[in-house]
Amino acid sequence: MELSIGVDIGGSHITCALINLEKKEIIRETLTEIPVDNQGEAHEIIETWSEAIRRSMRKIDPTQVKGIGFAMPGPFDYVNGICLIKGIPKYEKLYGINVGEEISLSLGLTADQEVRFMNDAFSFAVGESIAGQARGSNKSMAITLGTGFGSAFIENNVPVVTGDSVPRLGYVYHIKYKDGIADDYFSTRWFLRRYKELTGKDADGVKSIASEAVRQENVREIFMEFGTSLGEFLAPVLNRFGATVLVIGGNISRAFDLFGPSLEAALRKNNCSSEAYTSLLKEDAALLGSAFLLETEFWNAVKGSRAT
Repeated sequence: MELSIGVDIGGSHITCALINLEKKEIIRETLTEIPVDNQGEAHEIIETWSEAIRRSMRKIDPTQVKGIGFAMPGPFDYVNGICLIKGIPKYEKLYGINVGEEISLSLGLTADQEVRFMNDAFSFAVGESIAGQARGSNKSMAITLGTGFGSAFIENNVPVVTGDSVPRLGYVYHIKYKDGIADDYFSTRWFLRRYKELTGKDADGVKSIASEAVRQENVREIFMEFGTSLGEFLAPVLNRFGATVLVIGGNISRAFDLFGPSLEAALRKNNCSSEAYTSLLKEDAALLGSAFLLETEFWNAVKGSRAT
């Protein structure tokens, strides 16, 4: 049985687990999640991350693990394992530090047990491609809808970040749309702004707006408008890449029942045949995607694609 550790670094927590690479499965009893002080000193952050990984490794001989894969937010030097986060109030104290080396030292890993890194949005998309909604699809696109608008394009399980068929680095959040950029329209703040425009009230978040939409048609129309706009925006992007599947994750995806029908209608209206699904794996996707960095063929393909 080939094992690796998949790690997902969130803004205020770390989640990790042992992954059976052959079966593409998380070993549930090893799943660990603990809070992290993202403004702590570098050694404190490294120790917290290391402790979480130790907990996931407790039930096995550590030498059985091929290595550790991190789903890591950027900016980050993913090939060399060096943190480049600066000017963002999260993990700034890690700036310039070789995180891979520090984790290896903290855990006492052998020379054969490598620590590898990939962008967190890419890790989510790869996980869905390997074992989720995009499994079996040669080309897919994954998006995350939440405080921001994340995206990744996948071909044969590998992120695509260059070439004429995708925007640079696979990012779509900055593309011009209506009176701003895509991120202005496909994120939580759009819902809050639109809700206030229609009702004159402030909302706590998309979840509370969705609850109200079940009872009130005018609020439900906010989600229909969102889906229509998202479909109009994504149709040419999906067609240009040739994606057969669109996977949607993030907190807003939980309201898919409210915006999914108008999204799909807009895709068809704009001559896009891509099938839209909500994430099957959800939080597990990034763990699986990052763990697969320990597969040599996959790692070489990722490096070759410049997705690192």
